[in-house]
Amino acid sequence: MAFTAKDVQALREKTGCGMMDCKKALVETDGDMDAAIEFLREKGLAQQAKKASRIAAEGLVLAAAYGDVGVVVEINSETDFVANSDTFKELVGKVAKVIADQNPADVDALLACSENGVTVADMIQEVFLAVRENIKVRRFERYEGVVSTYVHAGGKIGVMVKFDTAAADNDTFKEMAKDVAMQIAAVNPQYLSKDTVPADVVEHEKSILVAQMKEDPKMANKPEQVLGKIVEGRIGKFFSETCLLQQEFVKDGDYTVEKYIAAKAKEIGSDISVASFVRFEKGEGIEKRVDNFADEVASMIK
Repeated sequence: MAFTAKDVQALREKTGCGMMDCKKALVETDGDMDAAIEFLREKGLAQQAKKASRIAAEGLVLAAAYGDVGVVVEINSETDFVANSDTFKELVGKVAKVIADQNPADVDALLACSENGVTVADMIQEVFLAVRENIKVRRFERYEGVVSTYVHAGGKIGVMVKFDTAAADNDTFKEMAKDVAMQIAAVNPQYLSKDTVPADVVEHEKSILVAQMKEDPKMANKPEQVLGKIVEGRIGKFFSETCLLQQEFVKDGDYTVEKYIAAKAKEIGSDISVASFVRFEKGEGIEKRVDNFADEVASMIK
């Protein structure tokens, strides 16, 4: 029995399984929709689809360097119990290595990547069959060049920083690079430097400062021109809070991060600059399910 792309889509809608899994099921069952559903159930895939609606906000973030390639990836599970298992940690490591080696364009492309004939999607399915929890690759970034990585709290936060320098093998540089990565993990800057903050963001912050001063009786009657000059002075605090290079260096408050890097560059005798960075925090932005145990017990009694 022949089948079309619409049949594949229909099977996907009925089961929630991946497109390639649905196509394979229809091939194996000669296009019989009911048999294909049973095929997916037997393989455990349809059961995974039911679990896919469950929130996966736990998991791990891994940041790792493989020579001159750096990777940071977040893979989510439903519980910390699974996230802390050796099986899950091994999966995260394998996926990170695939990203480093094959440079996929996005998560969908990553899932289709294969290692030794096994796709990343199949790797995830294998772990699902072992742990019976929803598992999702949420996001990743990949840098090439001089990179430093740092993982905080066993996978809660992952940081990757790319540097422009000729001192990649210098021990002082490596220590400095780790310090910068740890700074990013601890303080969570939103921008690299004040020069990289979008103009509309700066103008918005200035408008907030002007509004705040107009609410201050000591400032309210000052001319707009004067308020503007005061704002220009105060916007520096915004930069020092949100921009990595302008932040106070957490290990030595006498330096900004920019000045700390410059001091180490002078010590080494080589130019050093931060080209870019990325910081992932596990589960950030995911709305977690809040269970009410008392209500759950009450519903069971009823």
